[in-house]
Amino acid sequence: MKSLPHGKLAIAGTSLFLAACGAPGPQAPTAASACNTAAQQFAVPGVRITEAEAVAADTVRPAGQATGPLLAAHCRLQGRMNERVGVDGKPYHIGFELRLPANWNGRFLYQGGGGNDGIIRPAVGPQAAPGYALNRGFAVVTTDAGHQGPTADFGFDPVARVDNAYNAHDRVAVTAKDLIRRWYGKPADRSYFIGCSGGGRQAMMFTQRFPSYFDGVIAMAPAMRVSRGATIAAAWDTQALAAIAPAGAEGKPVLANALTDADLGLVRNAILQSCDAQDGLADGLVSHPAACKFDVKSLQCTGAKNATCLSQPQVNALQKMFAGPVDSAGRKLYFSWPWDPGMGHAANDWRNWKLGTSQTAVANSRHVFLMQDALQGYFVTPPDRSLSIFAFDFDRDPARMDAHDWMFDTDKDVDLAGFRARNGKLLFAHGMADPIFSPHEAIDYYERLRARHGAATADFSRLFLIPGMGHCSGGAATDSWDGLGALVDWVEKGQAPQRIVATGTSVFPGRSRPLCPYPQYAHYNGSGNPEDAANFSCRNP
Repeated sequence: MKSLPHGKLAIAGTSLFLAACGAPGPQAPTAASACNTAAQQFAVPGVRITEAEAVAADTVRPAGQATGPLLAAHCRLQGRMNERVGVDGKPYHIGFELRLPANWNGRFLYQGGGGNDGIIRPAVGPQAAPGYALNRGFAVVTTDAGHQGPTADFGFDPVARVDNAYNAHDRVAVTAKDLIRRWYGKPADRSYFIGCSGGGRQAMMFTQRFPSYFDGVIAMAPAMRVSRGATIAAAWDTQALAAIAPAGAEGKPVLANALTDADLGLVRNAILQSCDAQDGLADGLVSHPAACKFDVKSLQCTGAKNATCLSQPQVNALQKMFAGPVDSAGRKLYFSWPWDPGMGHAANDWRNWKLGTSQTAVANSRHVFLMQDALQGYFVTPPDRSLSIFAFDFDRDPARMDAHDWMFDTDKDVDLAGFRARNGKLLFAHGMADPIFSPHEAIDYYERLRARHGAATADFSRLFLIPGMGHCSGGAATDSWDGLGALVDWVEKGQAPQRIVATGTSVFPGRSRPLCPYPQYAHYNGSGNPEDAANFSCRNP
C-alpha cells in the first residue's frame, strides 16, 4: 500500500479492512494482511504496535468468555509506549489495546481498568451495557496503566506510580484518539469513558485532571478514597472479624469462619423483614434505603449461640464494621455502610471480599490478598512489604498514605470547572451491597456536588444507587442496565436520564426495575405486574 496523507491513508486502510471482512472492496486481501498493513502505516511517534489482527464478524468472543455475544468485525491493535527500565531494575511500558470496528458509529469509548491493573483487558466495552460497546460500533481502548503484572510491586518504581495514577491514562487517551483519526480519516465525533472500582477512580480522574477529553463519563463504585479510606476500612473489617474468628486445626483464627453462610443469611432475612416493604412491595430488595432503620442487635442470642441468632461477639463485630473505622480519638477514617440484604446472599461478593473461604489460618479474602498488596506496594510511601492489614495501626499508619494521596484519590474536587465548561455529563452508579467502597461515599460526594452547584447539579451529574448489587455487578439485584445508552442520549440528545430500566440476571431473571436518580427511589405503584418496571415510580423520600 503506497504512502498517502493521513486522511486518505485512513480511508484506504479502512476500505482494505472492510474488504477483508467481507464488505465490498477492490482486491480483498487476507484479513491479517489488511490490519497489519494499515497498522504499520499508522505508526505514531513514540508508539510501537506489537500486535495487529483483523477479526471477522461473528467468529470469536473476548478472551475468557465462553458464552455471550460474538464480536463484530474489527481490527485489534496492541501497542506500547514509554518503554524503559525502572529504578527497581524491571522493564516497564504503557501497554494498550485498541479495537476499531468495521462499522464505526463515530464514537470512542475508553474502558477503565480495576484492581492493581497491570493487565490489558479485551477492549470491547462490557461495562454498564448489555452486550459490548464494540458491537454497537464504538472504537474501544484499554490499558495496563503503565506496568505489567496484577500485583502492586510496581509501587517500588516512582514513575510507575505516576503512570498508574494518571499519566498512562493521559497518554493512552491521546494516542487512541490519534490512531482513530488516522484509521477512519476523521476524529471521533464523541468520546466516552466507563469504569468501575479503580476504573471509576480513573473516570473521576479524567473529569478533574483532563476535563476536555470526554463528553460523557460513567463512574461506577468509584475508588475515590481508596488509598486513604477504603483500604483503612478493609483493615478495620479484617481485624474486627479476625478477633471473633474461631481457631482452626493450627490453633489460629480462621477468618472465613467468623461468620458462616447461615449467619449471613440470618442478617439478610432480618434486614428484609425490617426494611423490604418500605418501598411498597416485599420483593427481596430494599429500594428505599433512607427509610431502613435496621438494628443488627435484634439478632443477638439471649443464651447460647444457635441457628436462629448471632453471638454477642458477632453482633459487636458487625456493628463495628458497618459504623466504619475510627482512630482512638473517635475521628472517622472512612464512611459507614448501609444495611442492604444483598450482603447476605450467596450470589453477592461480600464474603469473598471480607471473609474469604480459606479453612486455614492463611486468609484468602480479597481484603487480605488484594487490598493488603496495594497497601504495602503503593498506598504507603515508601512501600513496606512488612505492613500487615492485620496489624494496621489506625492512629499511626494513615499518615503514611499522605504522600501518595494527592495524586491518586479523587474525592476532593466538587467544582469540576473544566468538565462543566465543556458541557460534560457525569453519571454515577453504586451497588448498595458493595463490600469494598461504601455507597455512602458516593452519596457524600454527590451531596457535596449539590451543595456546591445547587439545582444545576442535575444538569451535568446524576447518581443511581442499585439495591442488592455488589461490587460493580452481580448479587441479588437488577444489575443489568444500559448506562452507556443513557449517557449517549444525555450527551447527544440532551435527554437527562429520569430513570434507567435495569433487569435481573441470575437471582431475579425476568424482573425489571427502574434505577432512579438520587435521592429518588423506586416505589411500587400498588397494582400491575410487580416484576415489571413499568409499574414502579421514582419517588422522593
